[in-house]
Amino acid sequence: MRSRNFFLTIGFVGLWTFVTVLLVVRHTADFGKRKDFMMKLGSLESGVKSEAKIQDGLIRELVLILKSKAAKQASTEKPPVGEELVAERGVQEIPLDAAPKLPSNQAKGFDGPVIPVVVFACNRVSVKKCLDNLIEYRPNADQFPIIVSQDCGDEPTRNVILSYKEQVTLITQPDLSDIEVPPKEKKFKGYYKIARHYGWALNTVFAQGYDYVIIVEDDLNVAPDFYEYFLGTQPLLEKDPSLWCVSAWNDNGKGGLVDVQRPELLYRTDFFPGLGWMLSKELWAELSPKWPKSFWDDWIRQPQQRKDRVCIRPEISRTRTFGKVGVSNGLFYDKYLQYIKLSEDYVHFTKMNLTYLLKDNYDKTFLNHVYQCPIVTFEELRKGMVKTKEAVRIQYNSRDQYKRIAKMLGLMDDFKSGVPRTGYHGIVSFFYKDQRVYLAPSANWKGYNLAWS
Repeated sequence: MRSRNFFLTIGFVGLWTFVTVLLVVRHTADFGKRKDFMMKLGSLESGVKSEAKIQDGLIRELVLILKSKAAKQASTEKPPVGEELVAERGVQEIPLDAAPKLPSNQAKGFDGPVIPVVVFACNRVSVKKCLDNLIEYRPNADQFPIIVSQDCGDEPTRNVILSYKEQVTLITQPDLSDIEVPPKEKKFKGYYKIARHYGWALNTVFAQGYDYVIIVEDDLNVAPDFYEYFLGTQPLLEKDPSLWCVSAWNDNGKGGLVDVQRPELLYRTDFFPGLGWMLSKELWAELSPKWPKSFWDDWIRQPQQRKDRVCIRPEISRTRTFGKVGVSNGLFYDKYLQYIKLSEDYVHFTKMNLTYLLKDNYDKTFLNHVYQCPIVTFEELRKGMVKTKEAVRIQYNSRDQYKRIAKMLGLMDDFKSGVPRTGYHGIVSFFYKDQRVYLAPSANWKGYNLAWS
């Protein structure tokens, strides 16, 4: 930059000196000579300007070349003192132009793959609750490295993360620039920044060679068997191509809607739950090139992305959100999320036979069971008029009928791409007054209707 300013200054000084001399000559020469001289001067001045423009372009190219060379040298040089201090503290804060030095993806004396837990953080100092919880229940730091990816550049939040020293690795989203959004979506700008953050962080982490990643937001608490749950279900994700995620979340997991005596129960669901979930590098390789600019969770639920694949989800959630304040402004929190039951039991999923969740096994057993259950109405259920304590079925035939029944039962009643929350083949399983109930379409169900969203 200094070289460029120097050359430009010399050029402008020379040009102005030349013009000044010509002005003096103009006032001392006779009129005829002056007219001829002015024509030559105009031609010469035009040539000087053209040459100056060419020289300026060359200088700009030279500056760009020098900048590129300096950046390459900086990436191979020893980091500045500030970064050395961070490294000494055990938390790696990633310079903008350097590759992250993430934990090893090689197994070290334990069964199963290395599965990093990526915590997405922004400007909540309460990320401490999340990290304390994750570290408390983590069985092996080498197998489950915790990587906090921070957006926003919030200094107090960054300091909280750095305080964990070698227990976590910090990476920082480098692009903090503003995002242009359509005028009608200005209030949703936060969702655009979240999608940008997710895309960058997952590209960064999977580039290190990991086969699986668990995603957690900074406002989640986890259950005691959180890691055991993902270890036990990871082989299913690897084996069954009809699965594309394992989620720790039950959207209808409020205390009164789950069987607290059966924390080991797991289900297949067509609805992508999120809120603590595991995906594979193969899935990310598929999604990454077309990653959306906003609302990534609704986008991932679209048929073009889901492709009839499903997730595993638990009867009782292994995560619970404490983040009422956020980009969603507490949407659903007061009515649903604050009542989600977090499992307090430790289920040894790695010692269980979970092959019943594979598609060929599950579909035959689950669907046969549901459609053999007797049909009852909500009123019969509410008034205690059902004669059996075995599982029963409430049938719905339209969108409005589903929403009306769901509201009366306390279920979330919305659809995403035509799929009800927790639904599998349109069936929503829950507990009501100590009885298993299936809210289900007719047995000749033909598939999800996008118009129901």
